[in-house]
Amino acid sequence: MTTGRRRLFVLLFVIALVAISGLVIATKETKLGLDLQGGLELVYQGQPTGTSTEVSGEDIEDSISIIEQRINKLGVSEPEVARLGTDEITVSLPGVTDANRAAEQVGSTAQLYYYDWEPNLIGPEHAIGGNLGQEPAEGALKASEKLWEEAGRNVTSRDNVQLIDAGAYPTAYDAAKLASEQKPVENCTDCSVAKPRYYLFQKAKPHDLIAGPELSKKDLYISPTGKKRPKNGIVVEVPAGTILVSEYPTDEEGKLDETADPGWFALKDKPALSGSDITEPEQTYAPTTNEPVVAFQFTGSGQQAFQDVTRDIAQRGQAQAIGPVGPEEAAQLSGHFAVVLDNEVKTRPIINFAEYPDGIDGREGAQISGGFSSVQDAQDLATTLQIGALPINLKLISETQVSATLGSQALHEGIKAGIIGLSLVIIFLLLYYRFLGLVASIALGAYGVIFFALIKLIPITLTLPGIAGLVLTIGVAADSNIVIFERIKEEVRAGRSMSSAISAGYKRGISTIIDANVVTLLTAFILFVLATAGVKGFAFTLGVGTIVSLLTAVVFTQALLGSMSRSRLLRSPAALGAGGEGKQWHFDFMGASRWFFSISGVILLVGAFALADKQLNFGIDFESGTRITAALQKPTDEEGVRDALESAGINGEEVQQVTDPNFGANVFQIQSHQLEPGEVHSAEAALASEFGIVNQGFDSTSVGPTFGQQIASSALKALIFSLLVICGYVALRFDPKFAVPVLIAIFHDILITAGVYSLTGKEVSSGTVAAFLTILGYSIYDTIIVFDRIRENVPRMPRAAFSQIVNRSMSEVLTRSLATSFSTLLAVASLLVFGGATLQDFAFAMLVGIASGTYSSIFIASPVLTAWKEREPGFVRRRLRIEEVEGGRVPAYADDIEMAKLGRDDEREAPAAALAEEPAAEAAPGAVATVERTDSGGGNGAGSLTNGSGDGDTDAAAAASAERRERNAERKARRQARRKHGRR
Repeated sequence: MTTGRRRLFVLLFVIALVAISGLVIATKETKLGLDLQGGLELVYQGQPTGTSTEVSGEDIEDSISIIEQRINKLGVSEPEVARLGTDEITVSLPGVTDANRAAEQVGSTAQLYYYDWEPNLIGPEHAIGGNLGQEPAEGALKASEKLWEEAGRNVTSRDNVQLIDAGAYPTAYDAAKLASEQKPVENCTDCSVAKPRYYLFQKAKPHDLIAGPELSKKDLYISPTGKKRPKNGIVVEVPAGTILVSEYPTDEEGKLDETADPGWFALKDKPALSGSDITEPEQTYAPTTNEPVVAFQFTGSGQQAFQDVTRDIAQRGQAQAIGPVGPEEAAQLSGHFAVVLDNEVKTRPIINFAEYPDGIDGREGAQISGGFSSVQDAQDLATTLQIGALPINLKLISETQVSATLGSQALHEGIKAGIIGLSLVIIFLLLYYRFLGLVASIALGAYGVIFFALIKLIPITLTLPGIAGLVLTIGVAADSNIVIFERIKEEVRAGRSMSSAISAGYKRGISTIIDANVVTLLTAFILFVLATAGVKGFAFTLGVGTIVSLLTAVVFTQALLGSMSRSRLLRSPAALGAGGEGKQWHFDFMGASRWFFSISGVILLVGAFALADKQLNFGIDFESGTRITAALQKPTDEEGVRDALESAGINGEEVQQVTDPNFGANVFQIQSHQLEPGEVHSAEAALASEFGIVNQGFDSTSVGPTFGQQIASSALKALIFSLLVICGYVALRFDPKFAVPVLIAIFHDILITAGVYSLTGKEVSSGTVAAFLTILGYSIYDTIIVFDRIRENVPRMPRAAFSQIVNRSMSEVLTRSLATSFSTLLAVASLLVFGGATLQDFAFAMLVGIASGTYSSIFIASPVLTAWKEREPGFVRRRLRIEEVEGGRVPAYADDIEMAKLGRDDEREAPAAALAEEPAAEAAPGAVATVERTDSGGGNGAGSLTNGSGDGDTDAAAAASAERRERNAERKARRQARRKHGRR
């Protein structure tokens, strides 16, 4: 294929791609993340249920499948459930407003068990409530009432009498003490939990329950949001084979009264059936009372087990009866069949032996009744049972709720920042590069259309960090054009024809672009693999955008410019911004390096003092805790909000009044390290009751310490891997010595950015970490541009000192480096000015990092490389030769004439061409004076200088001979000096 046809093919291909992309954009919807459309995001950590010792990959996959089915029952559109790391699951629920119900439905383990109640009661419990039809043992009853009184519970109230008569304990601590006294059951395959469980109680009476049950003691001492629990509390271990359950009293209608305080039981852990033994659960209504119930059928083995246990209960009741009895009398003697869901007794119906003397035939199924406060509760339980129990426990470690209004606002701000950033970059390209800028703008337009179509087609879930990545790739695409356009301008000024300049510009610029973009891709890949879900969106858009930019900014523009290279539009260099000689830099960069090092040292010292004194302001992503943003209807102040929260039992929070573009000035931000994820809903209720909350004006984020530690660990791993990969690539692509200055420059930029964050007190979030890691790529973008030119100039300047090579390279690419950084800063500045809070945090870190990266690539990395390379023997010899010629100094820039003089000296210094002078003979007047040169190569061996005057000839010959002797002495001295430094 000829060059012209190849260009035509590329142009037609890109035009077709843009047309198809436009069709995709018009027909497919954009998939928005929760931070842009509102909703609920939950992050769970899987933990063993007790029958196993670890969480397997199969457990996580099974849990994801079950959670997806549960979400489908909730009716949530386009939910996302994904694995996060090895043992975590992230759940995104767009548009969900009832966060409490969604969290409970999604993450409830739903461990359902059925117990033959009375035989499983232990000790005093059995003495009081385990002998149906008989008066409870008087001593046991009095001891129980005394315990209830000591716990501050009224022993005459209807609710408490009901629990006392059943044998319940007034506190979890009392029941746990009884359970801890039981012997553990080894290898208990029939138990609901085959491992001991731990509870933490307050040391002071009445020993309120602080935490538990947990399968590990260490989990007792820290809450999911990082609140440290008292180390001096009382830890009680409940052995395998015994469980602790709670039960609420029932009201006059037989419904559980969840507003009352529960009673507590220690039970033998011998369930008769489990949730896996039932099928077809559904919410329905009791035919006589019309109350909500959950009806279900049994599996084959479950049906038989159900009949066996109900038969045992019925026969035990029959044995208590004396003679025939009716159903009402039988009810007083009949045993109970308890339904226990997640360690809470939902119902304890009797098995009336008068009605079911042989138990209940499981062929007709059964139902759970009496334990529901609403129809919704019954429906939720039916849904959970339909899908099945999770194979592992899910611990909620992070919860984020974003209102639809705030999400819409964030989307609007992100789009505005992107449009303004693109416009600023296009204006800069047009003003600076003129016609080339127009070509670049067309390429940016094609890039935007193709990239946005890919976002919809893949599809990529567009999040706020993703928008930041999208805007940033605009700068990346422009940078590629700038690198090539500066090359084209250099070739035009050197006198090349337009078509030749375009071809040479792309040929020489492509290696720099590939090097810089490979580093960006490597950084994006590491971010995607190791970062959290939010940052993954940024990494993915940055990576995809970088790849697309190579197509539009390099391949497309080359074809477009190549096809127009002979047109009138490109005849004048001024049309390309290449008129005149261009900006020539003659600054001694390497000579002034000590000043640059001093400036950086002062900046780093100030940053170090700030870090030591103020440290970094880590957000809840790292520190854990809860942050709430609430727009209130009634005006109030920070103290009023604090009082409302304290009335709901929420203390120790930080309250700050802020202004929001959508909700005005009556908006409050609440942050606390003490809130449990579930307490967020209590805070919302308290604020709504006291002041009213604007519609869609509540936003919250809860992060547990486990999730915070994971973010910190991932950030550290990503930083280390990025450094290793980037340095490895630079070492392979350039030279191993080139990698060390890159490493120093990167640390320089990260330390400066950290120092600025410490001085300003700005919050460090996971988005900031993404910006830090992106700085790694951008920090060496300019460095690679400089190093690439140094690599190119080394063979071109074989007799120059390394400092002269670097100075020349810096002067040639400084304009290009400043232009690439400026175009990227334009895009980042638009995020900083027009983006929302999240985008502004990200943009601030990028702004500082790019400015620092531009500085370090010019004034840190190159001088460090020079200081190292000039110690090499070859460059030491070059420097000595130059100092000899220049009188002990090395000029900042290598002059062409001086280099040529050094070249002639080198040629004459060959041993085979050494000169041997002979004394001039006295010549008679008019005779010919000769100066002979020995020539090992043969020939006549003599040259002649002829002059008409005798004495003048003799004087001239003598002067010439003296000059040669002096020159030879200088050469001899130089040779000795070089031998001294290792050259033979």
